[in-house]
Formats: sequence, C-alpha cells, structure tokens
Amino acid sequence: MRLIGINGGTFDPIHYGHLRPALEVQMKLGLDQVRFVPCYQPVHRGQPSVSAEQRCEMIERAIAGQPTFCLDTIEIDRGGPSYMVDTLAELKQRYVDAGLVLIMGTDAFANFHTWHNWQEILRLANVAVTHRPGEALPLYSEAGQILRAHHVKQFTQLCEQIVDVQVTQLDLSATALRNYLQQGQSVDYLMPPAVIEYIQQNHLYQDVE
Repeated sequence: MRLIGINGGTFDPIHYGHLRPALEVQMKLGLDQVRFVPCYQPVHRGQPSVSAEQRCEMIERAIAGQPTFCLDTIEIDRGGPSYMVDTLAELKQRYVDAGLVLIMGTDAFANFHTWHNWQEILRLANVAVTHRPGEALPLYSEAGQILRAHHVKQFTQLCEQIVDVQVTQLDLSATALRNYLQQGQSVDYLMPPAVIEYIQQNHLYQDVE
C-alpha cells in the first residue's frame, strides 16, 4: 500500500522550514511521495502576498532536486476557499489504492478542532504532527483531546490515527522572510537559491505591508 504525504499551506514563500521537515517525515514514516498543496484562498489567515501562479513556480523550483516531492495544484484549480477536507476527499478518489497522511506542525494542529469538518479529515487520512525535539505537544486543549483519542506510535491503519514526528525545524516563518525581503536583507541559507533567484527576478515581496 502506497503512502502519500499531503503538505498544505500558503507557501508565501516556500522555505527550508517547509522542506526539511517534510523530508524527515517522509523518511521516518516511509512515505512514497509528498505532495505540496498550495491553497488558493486560505480560510485561517490573510490572502497570500503574491499570485497563486508565482507561489507554484517557487514550489516547483524548490523541490526540483527531490524526485519524491511534487507540486499539486488541486486547491488552486478548484478555486474558492481552500478546505482541506474537500482536498483530501478529491485525492482519496484520485488515489484509491493509497493511504493519505496529512502533515502539519504543532501550531497548525493546535487549531485543528476549528478546521472545517475535522472529523471527516480523520476519516480520510492519518495525520503526522511535526515538532521540535523536546517541544511539548498540545495535550490539554481541545486539539489535545483529539490527539489523545487518536494518537499511536506508528500507523496500523489508513485513517483516524495521529502520530507525532520529531523533526529538525527552523524557527522560521514566511512572515519573517517577507519582512527580510521587504527590508532588503539577505535570505541566504533560509530558502533554496532557485527560489531566491525567482523572487529577485520578479521583484516579489518588495511592497509587502
């Protein structure tokens, strides 16, 4: 049975804080591939600073050297608000013979109970929650109740299970990168050189408020 990782987000812009954890989850869980799914219209944060096409181009450049990573434009092609439950339902139909693993960090999972139809998300996929070594998991919140109810040390079925995965995680955000770029500061070693080159060539993030 193939396992496909789903890594969603705005990727505005994509950086090593997205890429390295995804690779480590893939290696530790034995995922056959990781699909990077940029959202079209986020429902939990503001609209991305640059176009969907530009974000996709940056993702393609960032993952070009990793054959098991791929760009999936399913949410952009669908348009409208990007709900993960709809995305997983479509992907489940597309990959009937594969198990889906939704990858998210602890910050995102802390709000998982507010996600649209989160119960159905768990019926469609397993979840991998990434965290830094020593970082506490949200065990005593509403999301923590979900985690305790579904947590396993390793997946034994294809849905409704949650594992936590320790990863090398940079204390880095796309917001910080946009601020660096707006201020003309170097972002070397924080994102792939091909992405930096694309940003410079297209003069992106220069007028971000």
